[in-house]
Amino acid sequence: MDKQKISRETFMQLRDFIYEKSGIFFQENKIYLLEDRLSRRLQARNLSSYEEYLYFLRCDPDKDGELKELFNAITTNETSFFRDINQLDAFRTGIIPKVVEKKGNGQRTFRLWSAGCSTGEEPYTLSMITMDEWMHLNGWRVEILASDISEQVLASAKRATYGEYAVRNTNDGIVKKYFLEGSSGYVVKPEVRQAVRFVNINLLDMPQMKGIRGMDVIFCRNVLIYFDDNAKRKVIGHFYDALADGGFLVVGFSESLFNLTRAFKPVGINKCVIYQKI
Repeated sequence: MDKQKISRETFMQLRDFIYEKSGIFFQENKIYLLEDRLSRRLQARNLSSYEEYLYFLRCDPDKDGELKELFNAITTNETSFFRDINQLDAFRTGIIPKVVEKKGNGQRTFRLWSAGCSTGEEPYTLSMITMDEWMHLNGWRVEILASDISEQVLASAKRATYGEYAVRNTNDGIVKKYFLEGSSGYVVKPEVRQAVRFVNINLLDMPQMKGIRGMDVIFCRNVLIYFDDNAKRKVIGHFYDALADGGFLVVGFSESLFNLTRAFKPVGINKCVIYQKI
């Protein structure tokens, strides 16, 4: 099948459909990117044009199944273990002690959420860090919710098997301590995995988001950059509701809550800006 071209009109309709369903926004200069990402879906469904694909998404009996494939196709999943180490050090040396101090002798459960967890490197990294912090968290239960909109990356995350590239930022001591090396790659040890629960969540889905409450820390790094300001405000509002009083939100270095909300105060930890629920 010759590669099909997407018209500007169809691009706009697909762009609006994707935005409505996921909050992910494609600028007009991304028309070729969307064309490339969706060309395989046309082949998979044996469709001859993007117009037919749009109709399929709207009207076909299997449209819900194809919506999951659409999310798999359009999401970007560049990640690694121990990525952006300064933020992780801020979590280790600043956030964990603050949460432990705040909770005192009350409920000794530390709840984390890795939102947009991709193939699982981030939530497993957080699990490793909390295991290292036994001095602070001895006797505590650690619960890590890991979510993504893509079923494909969640399936990969649950397998917990990674290649050399995924551990490129991880020192040898951590690799030896928390991974098993096999012929298929590096496998995350069961004791690291047991704290992590993977769930398919659309960050703009109100019913799904209402079910998440009492989080002490939310990591949502390099996800908001795919949303426009309106969608960002909705997601940040959901995060605010999901956090316990005084909870922390960690976003990517290139992201900011400036001009989006006043419900969080910026806190400087380890030369990083972390946002705390007011």
